[in-house]
Amino acid sequence: MRNAVKKILQGLGVGLGAAAAAGLIWSAGWLDGFEWKTWDWRARIMQHPGPATDRIRLILLDQPSLDWGAQRGLSWPWPREVYAPIVDFCRRQGARAVAFDVLLTEPSKYLVAEEAALGAAAAAAGNFVAAVFLGAGSGSATNWPPDMPPPYRRAGASVPDHDWPPGMVLPRATFPIPEIATNAAVLANVYANPDADGVYRRVRLGQVFDGRLVPALGLGAWLAADPEIRPVYENRALRCGDYRAPLDAAGHALLRFRGKSRTHRAFSAAAVIESELLAQAGQPGSLPADAFRDCYVFFGFSAPGLYDLRPVPVSGIYPGVEIHATMLDNLLSRDLMRDAPRHWTWLWLVLLGGSYGLAVRGGRNARDNLLAFALALPAPAIVSLWAYSRGLWLPLLPPTAAAALALIGGVLLNYATEGRQKRYIRSAFRQYLSEAVIAQLVADPSRLTLGGEQRTLSIFFSDLQGFTGISEKLNPRELTSLLNEYLTAMTDIIQAEGGTVDKYEGDAIIAFWNAPLPLADHALRAVRAALQCQARLADIRPDLKARYGSDLFMRIGVNTGPVVVGNMGSHNRFNYTILGDAANLASRLEGINKQFGTFTLISEATQAELAMAGEHGIAVRELGRVAVVGRRAPVLVYEPVCRADLAARRADWEKFAAALADFYAGRFAAAQARFAELQERDPPAAAYARKCQALLDRPPAAWEGVWTMTEK
Repeated sequence: MRNAVKKILQGLGVGLGAAAAAGLIWSAGWLDGFEWKTWDWRARIMQHPGPATDRIRLILLDQPSLDWGAQRGLSWPWPREVYAPIVDFCRRQGARAVAFDVLLTEPSKYLVAEEAALGAAAAAAGNFVAAVFLGAGSGSATNWPPDMPPPYRRAGASVPDHDWPPGMVLPRATFPIPEIATNAAVLANVYANPDADGVYRRVRLGQVFDGRLVPALGLGAWLAADPEIRPVYENRALRCGDYRAPLDAAGHALLRFRGKSRTHRAFSAAAVIESELLAQAGQPGSLPADAFRDCYVFFGFSAPGLYDLRPVPVSGIYPGVEIHATMLDNLLSRDLMRDAPRHWTWLWLVLLGGSYGLAVRGGRNARDNLLAFALALPAPAIVSLWAYSRGLWLPLLPPTAAAALALIGGVLLNYATEGRQKRYIRSAFRQYLSEAVIAQLVADPSRLTLGGEQRTLSIFFSDLQGFTGISEKLNPRELTSLLNEYLTAMTDIIQAEGGTVDKYEGDAIIAFWNAPLPLADHALRAVRAALQCQARLADIRPDLKARYGSDLFMRIGVNTGPVVVGNMGSHNRFNYTILGDAANLASRLEGINKQFGTFTLISEATQAELAMAGEHGIAVRELGRVAVVGRRAPVLVYEPVCRADLAARRADWEKFAAALADFYAGRFAAAQARFAELQERDPPAAAYARKCQALLDRPPAAWEGVWTMTEK
């Protein structure tokens, strides 16, 4: 419990520290440039038309329009009377408002009548929005001219004094020529500043000059269509009718871009002019009769040479007039974006940092840590996209930084504390335990305390035949090399089958299955490992003989039964091992191989488990009932072979079974005769032939069919 509490406190400490570090970096503004790029990514991902998108139209003076004018002798700049048909066409079609993103601040270099023609068209429309330029350092006027109309119809002489946000009040202005200004329904500001990286994400819905709130062009189009609306500045908002447009601390509105250029339906200025001239002549034009009906129309430049292209989040090339159209789209749709409150971001940082600090500190292995990283790093992006859908700019990089720092801090803390312990465990036990067992110990080091439990295991004992004589022929270096090569080959097989190597005793191997990891098929795995070990030794036997001068043969005994398994020894030195009669029997079975001339024997308990396992590719034959040293009750023993080898031995095994039946019945002469037929090719039959002869020479007083072993 104390260790768990300590981990929780450490995880929280790492997480909160990560949140604080990320928050400080964010507050210092070091992430702003990158955060803007993530905002652009969100804007592109989430772009889609809004409820008002189809109510807005664009008339663009594009390159084809310039080419059309050049073919008709119109040099740039065009005479202003050319714009009058555009206004007339919009009026004829029933447009709600016509907003010109064109500064007409100087008299025409052509005829004065040109201004009058455009002014007359504006007056006839009654909903024309003319462009004003408000600036901080440029502009010809420092006061509102007395002959200049108010910025919109319901505007008073001035607006109430406010604690305006920085930059919302501008000291200079440049107005359109009187013919345009006096006939416009609204005078609207067209000047806008991009963010520090040059991308236009925010706009001011209105700015103050000489005590008057001058709407931006997008808002101006709305005011021209609905004169009843009067914009009123409130704390961090501009109320327009029933919509309270959110503003940031500097008075900017955050735009929700609908898509790339021409997401709002666009028409070429040349096509509009031609259609109006044809209509005036009583001829049908190329544009539909209702193309602009009940729509808000913006006129502006999109030809590359006219220098009114701007970078925005959804496109690197975006006509400036479309920024104003997007503003109106957001106002009409009531869905301008807004910055999430700063305390929301701080709470989000603390939540992410704390939770991921806890997650990694509580992780048990590298897989858990990788899972934490996989779940943690996308989370801020997913939440930021969700926030965008709700109209919020929730910062993405600060929580991502908090999550990453918490994860990295947790991993480093784990490495500095538990990592040392885990590396010690792996180093100490990798030679004896399978990777699965080591993983369990690493995950729960408490298993390394003293103590045991009773469990049914399948136990494997092996020994090399005549190894004492072999070792006497070799020098220490050769003997060590031989043992290492042999034990490595056998251990690899045992561990591949999920076994735990208990210990090596010289050339002997003691292993078991079903502890500490539970294995339902432990008996099958143990027998399969025994047969694979025999096959592997047969493969390497010629090479070992060539290098070390001796043939190696291994005897294996396998038994299944209850034992005590666990860490046993002193508090300073202990082994994960087994104790019990079932383990002793496995050892005895290994020795019985000498009596029968076999190399692998299993007990009846193991055979019963194999029978329950179903088809498994292993065949067995009963070798007899034996009484081993140290046990009163006889044991039925079996010899296993791969089922693929059974066909060649089936006939002999059937004869052996018949002879064994005679032996059990005490018909020693008949049994001896049957065994004698097989003894040349079957060592167990030869052993039984000798045993039958001994029993014929000295008949037992009472016979129970049990072969009593006198050697271990």
